[in-house]
Amino acid sequence: MSRTPSTGARPERTRSSTGEAPGRASGWWFRPVPLARIAVFRTIAYLFVPVDVFLTTAWVRAHAGVPTEYYQPLTIGRLLPLPTPTSTVVHVVQWALVVAALLAATGRAPRLLGTAVFLLYSEWMVIAMSYGKVDHDRIAYLVALAVLPTIGRVRWRDRRTSEAAGWAMAAVFVTVMLTYFLAAWAKMRFGGWDWATGSTLARAIVRRGTVLSDWTLEVPGLLVAAQWAMLVLEFAAPLMLLVWSNRARVALVVFLLGFHLAVFASVGIIFLPHCVAILSILPWERVPDAVRQLRERTARGRPALAQQSAGAAPPG
Repeated sequence: MSRTPSTGARPERTRSSTGEAPGRASGWWFRPVPLARIAVFRTIAYLFVPVDVFLTTAWVRAHAGVPTEYYQPLTIGRLLPLPTPTSTVVHVVQWALVVAALLAATGRAPRLLGTAVFLLYSEWMVIAMSYGKVDHDRIAYLVALAVLPTIGRVRWRDRRTSEAAGWAMAAVFVTVMLTYFLAAWAKMRFGGWDWATGSTLARAIVRRGTVLSDWTLEVPGLLVAAQWAMLVLEFAAPLMLLVWSNRARVALVVFLLGFHLAVFASVGIIFLPHCVAILSILPWERVPDAVRQLRERTARGRPALAQQSAGAAPPG
């Protein structure tokens, strides 16, 4: 194994013709993936932070004006000496998080800045969820922020493969899967079979429905069937870990994002941090080459277009 000083990435194994690392089998958790995949996804993940802070969870800033006695920290907030979210603390965490994320998106100092982003975002979530409301759509994104700093410096065109990168992407993939599986488990734990046979979706559409979903209230049995379908798909979520090929990964991401877009169109709820984590499944290493090929085709087409324009010009 070797280490390339120019990138600072962790030692990696090169693939054999079968796609596995030479020597002993690395297993599913450490199956090497291209470092370019990490580079592209890391940029996406860090650029999402300001979007989340200023748009998706802009309401967290309102906690700066909430009396501190209403602060009931999550378990991690009770175990660690985290500060009580005063106005100063909330605004310092907010702006430090945004600045750190924008710097981390450049790829510089990936371990230092990436760790800072993870810690600051974790504190932002403690501030967000310690007032009686806990969302389940952020765990996979938090795991992504936690594992990305472990890879080190990589570039968009880095063609090497790495077991460390494979482990990081596998950790995010498993957490994405568990988000669905544990959601189904929670439905059964707290709602029982009444969740599937009751009026769960009907109530949601009555409260938050759109013109695209209101009609479903008039179709007997449709929403109950949709509830059973959701349970079956969520309990079957571990099967997504069997996806191997890049084409199957793209199809899986399209299906998952399509599901979340359908939910948004129906009741106006979108799990954006989770959707960002889903993007880690895609073979992003193909993007730099695709962009390069597009530029080359455009460059080759310009002379031909110029010749056609010159030939079509009227005689002087």
